[in-house]
Amino acid sequence: MRILITSLIVVVLISYATAFSQNATTTYFKSDLNKADIKAVLKAVADWQIKTPLTHDPADWTNGALYAGMNEWASIAGNNSYFEWLKDMCSKNQWLPAKREDPLGKYYADDYCVAQTYIELYRKYKDKNMINPMMDYLDLILKYPATGDLKFENTSTYWSTQRWSWCDGLFMGPTVWAKMANVTGNKKYLDFMYSEYKTTTDYLYDNDEDLYYRDSNYFTKKEANGAKVFWGRGNGWVFAGLPIIIRELPPKYEHKEYFVKIYKQMAVKLLSLQSADGFWHASLLDPSSYPNPEMSATAFFVYGMAWGVNNGYLDRKTYLPAIVKGWKSMVTSVWPDGKVGFIQPIGADPKSVTREMTEVYGVGGFLMAGTEITRLIDNEIL
Repeated sequence: MRILITSLIVVVLISYATAFSQNATTTYFKSDLNKADIKAVLKAVADWQIKTPLTHDPADWTNGALYAGMNEWASIAGNNSYFEWLKDMCSKNQWLPAKREDPLGKYYADDYCVAQTYIELYRKYKDKNMINPMMDYLDLILKYPATGDLKFENTSTYWSTQRWSWCDGLFMGPTVWAKMANVTGNKKYLDFMYSEYKTTTDYLYDNDEDLYYRDSNYFTKKEANGAKVFWGRGNGWVFAGLPIIIRELPPKYEHKEYFVKIYKQMAVKLLSLQSADGFWHASLLDPSSYPNPEMSATAFFVYGMAWGVNNGYLDRKTYLPAIVKGWKSMVTSVWPDGKVGFIQPIGADPKSVTREMTEVYGVGGFLMAGTEITRLIDNEIL
């Protein structure tokens, strides 16, 4: 009898866990659009991540994206504990990019994504030791710039990633160059950033779809429904990177409109691709093949749209409903303890996602989006 009861309990628990993992609408936090509820879920997410040991090197690009979001949250959290955590993590890196044995690795944008946060911490603490190592690093790239083409292959030796030959790189690299130009006042960083960004866009941007291919391997690939392959998070990287770049540019910078135009074109396209439940999916043009939501792409798109409305680049009436719907759906991805689920693992193309899946870059995106939405409230837009 005892064995039978135990077995029944196990079955019930398994059934509950399965139902929880499959139900994208289970909500443990309020998704109301007020600052108290938004900050409550942001705090839970940030605290869960800080208490959870990092599985990647502290200077890895994954954590670089996490830190970018954590810095946004720290700016509204009401205390300096999150800034202190960031300073501790970045100090462990000695304010340097991730290390590569391959000498060509020094060009790899993923490895210096973390410098976004070095520069933000410099802005807060005014300690030049936080940016001097990266200034030297970027100056070395300027002195010996990569000149290879952008065909994406042989990545084991990094020669095809010396330049921004994959769309993710447009979040990892140019954001750092734009920030460094701003804090130093040195236009040479902007000149390099614009030239390389344009080269990548000329190569990877599809003018018919207003979306980016992940890299050259996807130029001819098709989804199951015959559509072109446009990866949700890959385009999320680009779309989230553009506001970071645009806000760093001088008001009269001669190429500012170049970035604004791409940003607005992508916004129009992405708006048309949001699902009725508020999420976007791993494949932007074939969501039925990947029916579960994908939170990291959704977070980056919501962040980008919220920033656009906040700063007058996107029409309030057109985009606010999508932002609100997106945020409400994002909150359903958060577990009771603050873990964020439905985040596609590291990859380069659409893959199936489950509620159990989490990764630090998706957490960073979540914090970026939620913080930007609080600014909609501050600006009396919400």
